[in-house]
Amino acid sequence: MTEPGDTDLHFWLTRSVGRCIGLNFRMAMDEGRLSPEDYRNLVHACQGCGKVTSCQHWLSGQQGRVASTRAPEFCPNAEALDSLKPH
Repeated sequence: MTEPGDTDLHFWLTRSVGRCIGLNFRMAMDEGRLSPEDYRNLVHACQGCGKVTSCQHWLSGQQGRVASTRAPEFCPNAEALDSLKPH
């Protein structure tokens, strides 16, 4: 297991991946689809991921594009983030 990364960095990575796939975390929380604890768990899972550089490259490739439909496959939160998107 890798050493947990910087909380601020991983908060922003998690939030950015979510935004790129059309997920609004505040709306998900307001609608009861995401609890504050679940949000913390997403950031914590991101902290344990060793693919920060891959994530940053994926995010940089999303600029100016129509939102991706899915989180990157290498993301430990991909399934959870994809399931939180509005339907």
